[in-house]
Amino acid sequence: MSSGRVKLMNMLMRPNRSKLKGYQKQPPPKRWNIVRGDTVQIIDRKHPEFGKQGTVQVVIRDKMRVIVENVNLGPKRIKADPERGVKGETIMQERSIHYSNVNLVDPVTGFPTKVSYSYLEDGTKVRISKRSGAIIPKPDGWKSKMRSSIASEDSDTLKDEDVWAVTYEEKTSKWEDMLAALEEEEKKLLGVKADA
Repeated sequence: MSSGRVKLMNMLMRPNRSKLKGYQKQPPPKRWNIVRGDTVQIIDRKHPEFGKQGTVQVVIRDKMRVIVENVNLGPKRIKADPERGVKGETIMQERSIHYSNVNLVDPVTGFPTKVSYSYLEDGTKVRISKRSGAIIPKPDGWKSKMRSSIASEDSDTLKDEDVWAVTYEEKTSKWEDMLAALEEEEKKLLGVKADA
């Protein structure tokens, strides 16, 4: 038998892991320690870029993955479009990494660390490095969405009275104008007949 046929048969004969007793899909974490803007380091020894540090660009929570800036680069091919005059090219783009393969970087030591949570005297919840005990601040603007919001904060109206002013003028449709003209003609004809 050829090697391709053997591989295919082995794949077909292998039991489905999701149906095996005791096999469970990994549940999502209860608490996300990594947010957008954090500095993280790859801790998976099998990863080709083990030990590299970078800033988190995107956190994909439903897939439990993160995209780190300038880490785990892979080729992305862009198709050519002759109508627009765009040539096809290959660019290097960041790919996602499972969140368990990265750890936050301790701001004091510069090494990866696990995180615990604690409360300050004023009641704010903070992340604390288990390596050095230092507070790891959350980056500025980590809650803001990447997409620009449609609603603007600036108001178009300058005065409060303008808000309540009626500016809509209802226009009659051409069919209503035609009906009104027909009714006037009927009244004229009926008025002429009533006089005669």
